[in-house]
Amino acid sequence: MKERKHPKAKDPEKMEVYDESVGTEADVEAVMRKYDRESNQRIWTGTPKIVIGFVMVAFAIYCIIDAVFLTTLPERRLSIFVGMIILIGFLTFPVKKGVMRPNHMPWYDIVIMIAGSGAYFFYAVNAMKVIRLSARIMGDPVYMIVGLIGILALVELCRRCVGLPILCVAGVLIIYTLASGQDIFQIIRTLFYTTNGIFGTPVNTCAKFIVLFIIFGAFLERTGVADFFIRFANAAVGRFTGGPAKVAVVASALEGMASGSSVANTVGSGSITIPMMKKMGYRPEFAAAVEAAASTGGQIMPPIMGAAAFLMAEYTGQPYATIATMAILPAILYFLGIFIAVHLEAKKTGMKGIPKEELPKAKELIREIYLLLPLIALVYLVSTNTFTMAYSAAISIAVAIGVGLINPRHRLTITRIFEAFEGGARGSITVVVACGLAGIISGCITVTGLAGKLSVAIVAFSGGHLIIALFLTMICCIILGMGVPTTANYLIMASICAPILIAEPFGVATMAAHFFVFYFGIVADITPPVALAAYAGSAIAKSNPMKTGLVATKLAIAAFIVPYIFALSPQMLFIDLESSWQFVQIIITSVLGIFSLAAALNGFLVRPIPILLRILLFGGGLMMVDPGTVTDITGLGILAITIAFQVINAKKEGIPISF
Repeated sequence: MKERKHPKAKDPEKMEVYDESVGTEADVEAVMRKYDRESNQRIWTGTPKIVIGFVMVAFAIYCIIDAVFLTTLPERRLSIFVGMIILIGFLTFPVKKGVMRPNHMPWYDIVIMIAGSGAYFFYAVNAMKVIRLSARIMGDPVYMIVGLIGILALVELCRRCVGLPILCVAGVLIIYTLASGQDIFQIIRTLFYTTNGIFGTPVNTCAKFIVLFIIFGAFLERTGVADFFIRFANAAVGRFTGGPAKVAVVASALEGMASGSSVANTVGSGSITIPMMKKMGYRPEFAAAVEAAASTGGQIMPPIMGAAAFLMAEYTGQPYATIATMAILPAILYFLGIFIAVHLEAKKTGMKGIPKEELPKAKELIREIYLLLPLIALVYLVSTNTFTMAYSAAISIAVAIGVGLINPRHRLTITRIFEAFEGGARGSITVVVACGLAGIISGCITVTGLAGKLSVAIVAFSGGHLIIALFLTMICCIILGMGVPTTANYLIMASICAPILIAEPFGVATMAAHFFVFYFGIVADITPPVALAAYAGSAIAKSNPMKTGLVATKLAIAAFIVPYIFALSPQMLFIDLESSWQFVQIIITSVLGIFSLAAALNGFLVRPIPILLRILLFGGGLMMVDPGTVTDITGLGILAITIAFQVINAKKEGIPISF
């Protein structure tokens, strides 16, 4: 620890004591600006900042009113929605990365912003005419030029805030569509003037309720619930072996229920938990990896689960409450795997817990339990199937505002309410733009019948073996996810790969196939070489980003194993359960299987595990995670033998036995 001026101190003469080995907020911002396009935003100050803030707030409020109360013509409603996204998107994202002058927006950005948003507003004004004329608009050059401008503006905004990988996919598919006999006018009409393109299911779902849930998350963040989760995790597990790391896992799991963003989770809770872990003696790479891996799991943690879960409900026709229920056991196994790995690492290195006097008091936390009311209200409303998703989100936002007004630690003021609306609008841009491009991709696949051709190709390449098809799908998801947000990744894979897995000869259950592509799109956030959550954690821990990503990948081993299991045996998602005993068996053996996998990778139980026994233990863990009586008994036997060897050898060496 060293005394120096704090870079954020308002008084330049003020001295604060803090750890120089931990990255500052500026360090994190620099790393994210370098690697994450979504973090590279314009700098507005003074009057322009206020004006743009009001534009953002107006958009957020419009989205709530539109989703809950208005019954406007869908074509008009969606074109206005995307037009406003284009407007605030170009106000937010510059043409390239790098240091920007405050309050600067070049003339060409202004032209693109006005022309691009104007194209969508033109469609909104002429929506009825477009519907009546239908295919005849292909002969009208004005409509074709407007449509082309609208598509190009969306593509350019996508390049700025999402990245090139999804554009490469869309570009290849558009070229393929042209080569398949569709002319440019037919493509413009399909992609811009029908619901088979930009205004397809993804954007429609965004407008109906995803943006409202993003706004809800922005309000929830400002009620102080994240701080409550961290203090709760400290009180619950902070005193145990390796306490700070366990706090990071529990806090990230709880915070993930609300945010559904791996990077935001990592930065939010990591700014507190990573310094705690380093102080207790954890290696910088391990501390950052624990936070990154746990925070990434936030997107699979019910009830929010990121925007992709809501889109899954639209694609599969299943109620959102059903999807959230199916996600419970895999999410628990994911976090349990990280928790066990953290515990074993702490035992191996002799880490202690946080001193009792430094932990929050239970009485204080009980008095603040009301902070959970917005989440409780949301879970209740979406599970009753009585209210629409939009209405449920709107009511939950109102409850969050009410809770924030009475919370003395993080009281909501007019300014903070304004900031929450603005933050919700700003956070919606990337999701909506990605969904718009996913609509273009889906439209090209539909028009050309490419899905059927891909299905034939994958069946031929895999030889009809499901495990090979699953492996190929996993690789596609991870590669695509390295440069594409989870939402867009899921949409693309749900359009291309999920139907292939569902169809014969593979016959994967519909929900299992969609969860499979959903999970592997998420783990891209911690999978090198482009692991945004790991980069964010490494910026705080001042660790090597690549090493951090590799350690995070090892910690999150459950995320790479569990999807294969529920694809092969959907009982893990509570599909086709034969009895309550089968349910209990799945839970017990899955937990023990994850324990075996974590121990095998860590190489430690009571004492170091020999390499051959580690390999055997890893295989036994896989057997137990796979639902099935024979595999479960075999895996349990291997675990029992391993523990027996560990205990016998520990006694011989005089090592105290404790797990």
